[in-house]
Amino acid sequence: MKKTILSILMVLPILVLTSSCCDDDDGVFVGATKTYDLNSVTDPNISGKAKFIENQNGSTTVELQLTGTPAGGMHPAHIHFNTAAEGGGVAVTLGAVDGDTGFSTITFSKLDDDTDVTFQEILDFDGYINVHLSTTELSTIVAQGDIGENELTGTSKVYTLNEKDVTGISGTATFHERVNGEALAILDILNTPAGGMHPAHIHTGSIATAPGSIMFTFNPVDGDTGMSMTNVSELDDETDFDYDDVLTVDGYINIHLSAAQPEIIVAQGNVGANE
Repeated sequence: MKKTILSILMVLPILVLTSSCCDDDDGVFVGATKTYDLNSVTDPNISGKAKFIENQNGSTTVELQLTGTPAGGMHPAHIHFNTAAEGGGVAVTLGAVDGDTGFSTITFSKLDDDTDVTFQEILDFDGYINVHLSTTELSTIVAQGDIGENELTGTSKVYTLNEKDVTGISGTATFHERVNGEALAILDILNTPAGGMHPAHIHTGSIATAPGSIMFTFNPVDGDTGMSMTNVSELDDETDFDYDDVLTVDGYINIHLSAAQPEIIVAQGNVGANE
């Protein structure tokens, strides 16, 4: 009998501790988390992470942790609809990152339009995060990252774009696979003239058989940065076109001098089956 009582007393504290670990009313963390990268945009010194935490009551806590934020500042953050390359409206307001600590945390269970959203639904969400410079300078993005179905898998393919009609201009086209099978296309072109905007396309056929018709239009390359980012999910005729299709397409890329002078090709390269 004494041994039985002693066994009960030894087990009781464990039962009490276990039962008090998870309180539905307080939304206590129950174990599931997901972390996304937030990459530099306007300031190469600012980047960080967004950690999503599932709570017992069904809500989601988001912790943003940035490095390199200027002291004294407050940086508004939001989850937006669509990919960062496409842009979209605000889905969830995440408060503001404290510039002194680079940290913010907020808990939510609804989108800003009052639609219910669970942690599991966030993992499949078609969205991205923006962290802005300030409430008065929302157009200046200091950190950004795709989330949910738009997350990058880490698989990518790089194609070389060689100079064509203008000496010294060349670069690369990198296609990054997304979790949903689509792709993020990043054009990185060296020595583009400042102030210009350079149209870019995937054309049918190869360089050897050029000219070919346009099948896919990228966002124009910014002459000041030499960069362009475009989400790849369908061709211009709305035919499905994802990461796997990029690897086998019968095509080539042209980067043009301008919309007014498309006949001047500043960089060019075969892609897909023609690599």
